[in-house]
Amino acid sequence: MGEYRKLWWTLIVVLAVTFSILGISGAEIYKQAPPIPTQVITPSNRVLMTDEDILNGQTAWQSTGGMEVGSIWGHGAYQAPDWTADWLHRELLAWLELAAQQIYSAPYAQLAGDQQAVLHYQLKTEYRKNTYEAEKNTVTVSERRAQAIALTADHYQNLYGAAPALRSLRDDYAMKENTLPDAKRREDLTKFFFWAAWAAATERPNTAATYTNNWPPEPLIDNHPTPENVLWSLACVVILIAGVGFLVLAWSFLRKHEPEPQAPQDDPLSLAGLTPSQHALGKYLLIVMTLFVLQVLLGGLTAHYTIEGQHFYGIDISRWLPYSLTRTWHLQAAIFWIATAFLTAGLFLAPLINGGKDPRYQKTGVDILFCALLVVVGGSFIGSFLTINHIMPPNLSFWLGHQGYEYLDLGRFWQIALFIGIVFWLGLMLRAILPAFKLDGDKNLLALLCLSTITIGLFYGSGLFYGERSHITIMEYWRWWVVHLWVEGIFEVFATTALAFIFSSMGLVSKRMATMASLASASLFMVGGVPGTFHHMYFSGTTTPIMAVGAAFSALEVVPLILLGHEAWEHWRLKERAPWMHAVKWPLMCFIAVAFWNMVGAGMFGFMINTPVALFYLQGLNTTAVHSHAALFGVYGFLSIGFVLLVLRYIRPVFRFSDRLMNTGFWCLNGGLIFMIMTSLLPIGLFQFEASVTQGMWYARSAAFLQQDFLENLRWVRTFGDVIFIIGACAVAWQVVLGVFRLGADHDGDLAAHSGRQRS
Repeated sequence: MGEYRKLWWTLIVVLAVTFSILGISGAEIYKQAPPIPTQVITPSNRVLMTDEDILNGQTAWQSTGGMEVGSIWGHGAYQAPDWTADWLHRELLAWLELAAQQIYSAPYAQLAGDQQAVLHYQLKTEYRKNTYEAEKNTVTVSERRAQAIALTADHYQNLYGAAPALRSLRDDYAMKENTLPDAKRREDLTKFFFWAAWAAATERPNTAATYTNNWPPEPLIDNHPTPENVLWSLACVVILIAGVGFLVLAWSFLRKHEPEPQAPQDDPLSLAGLTPSQHALGKYLLIVMTLFVLQVLLGGLTAHYTIEGQHFYGIDISRWLPYSLTRTWHLQAAIFWIATAFLTAGLFLAPLINGGKDPRYQKTGVDILFCALLVVVGGSFIGSFLTINHIMPPNLSFWLGHQGYEYLDLGRFWQIALFIGIVFWLGLMLRAILPAFKLDGDKNLLALLCLSTITIGLFYGSGLFYGERSHITIMEYWRWWVVHLWVEGIFEVFATTALAFIFSSMGLVSKRMATMASLASASLFMVGGVPGTFHHMYFSGTTTPIMAVGAAFSALEVVPLILLGHEAWEHWRLKERAPWMHAVKWPLMCFIAVAFWNMVGAGMFGFMINTPVALFYLQGLNTTAVHSHAALFGVYGFLSIGFVLLVLRYIRPVFRFSDRLMNTGFWCLNGGLIFMIMTSLLPIGLFQFEASVTQGMWYARSAAFLQQDFLENLRWVRTFGDVIFIIGACAVAWQVVLGVFRLGADHDGDLAAHSGRQRS
């Protein structure tokens, strides 16, 4: 550890404490998940449904695309309703209508105000009362509520079928005709929807809040933010301010300045001879760009479905390519191309770490991994298509087709195959990294890079800890281990360390400063990032302590992002450190964009929806899409493109980037992203926020609200941003294609000289 002992121990303590919190809180989630009753019965012991029916309904929902068409408890797609909020509101209205007819012999709308108030009181009392009997594992509902359940279920059976009367509504929801063809599975689906709504309306024992902490907003039964929600939201803001204050204080007084090293006359990385495994990475860059362009095009198609739910400019394509499928492919392509870019960066660094040479059979391993990647991508895409179009047998859907969970949509078989591929990549990395520890010199930065590489290889496996019929609360716990902890935490540490290693290897920053910055950054990212995972689970059937942990630590996630403006400036300055840095101008520009979008997309837009009271009204609205687009592409997308361009620059040393092409690509990507956020996603999200506060989540996600002309116009306006973004993506992809195939290469004298020295 040497002079870095304090930083290492800080990181070790941070990891020990935060993962202990994550584990202990996970045990709480397992114990306190909303019960799935063996039976739901009436006072006369008539059985309405069983736990098998509810779980069968969950698997039926998964087979339709699950979170890719509508959402459950706020997690999923934004076009169709949140089925929890929608079911609950429809059932409440049905109950009120039945009660009005039975008690007053008149429609509810014709009752006097005092009569309606009486029914509202009875409604709230009945729905919020917990009738779950743990000894019998049963839930009892009144005969009137049983009737309301049946009426609500009938609506969904027609909606998920092909009832002509609801075709217009299916179009508004971007649902294909006959979304779930099997009538029995549609019946089971309604029972899963009922259970999710029951948990959202029923108070947890010994509390005054429902199993979902009163989410969704529903005035009819007083589903409002709890006192704990407001308390921890205030605490979240206070912790953020305190964290920023202490960070600025530490930055001012504890940051050690030292003279910058003299930049070498030639690029050290160019002087190192390319190994066979590095030469073989060109095909990886092509697959990254192919998946990137595919993802962008699918994003445009998916966005258009929010305007024409079953058509693309009048052409009915929803029969085979419905919204749920294009959204699935859109998200999966994003995961694949970003992960592949990170793996490529690692494979490029491995020989450099190993003294400029490949371990034995490294190129063979790189080629095998590439073939495996193609199989997993192709197999998962085909499986999703077969499942959503109900060609695949239902018993194979989860394993070979579609899991139904956002970002982890790919079938379990393909998920396992991807995990094996990542572990194989880890083996390729370690066989190059571990021998380097025997060499002389400071190994602290290498040790951190090694640890982050190991965690990337292993932590994806956390997504295998739930099954097809796992409780959805338990599933959410493990899903966010992958989506938040693996992607937003561990990838961040790997990227920071890898860049520090690259810049120190170039001689642009001292290894000492690179090591100190990487260790400090790792601690800052992890201290909020690990327990901050729970800010995704405030309303997923968890208890108040989980909300407290998520709110307190997620505020700390934002703290290190405050200084990323300085990081952008530091990267900008690097391009002037040596004349040869002009060759890596565009990778540097991408890293500068990463710092900007980390501060804006992850920081500002993330905190906008982060506090419990804000997320209570915003979960599942377009404000979430603002954060996800700005953070996922703005941060990890630009980071991945930067890695691709950096690798391309060194595996094709005589190729020179076209400033015209890269200017078009870089600024169109940034401009298109800003345009789609500021002119469409954010305004729509803010209008939805007002609707959620005043009338409820059901209305903010309803067709009646979203299909208003002015909101539809805003979605049309987004088309301009999408087109700009697509132009940028195609420009960057074409630049990579030109580089990989050595087309239009500019044999710049300086680069050619470097290449000559490299060959010699």
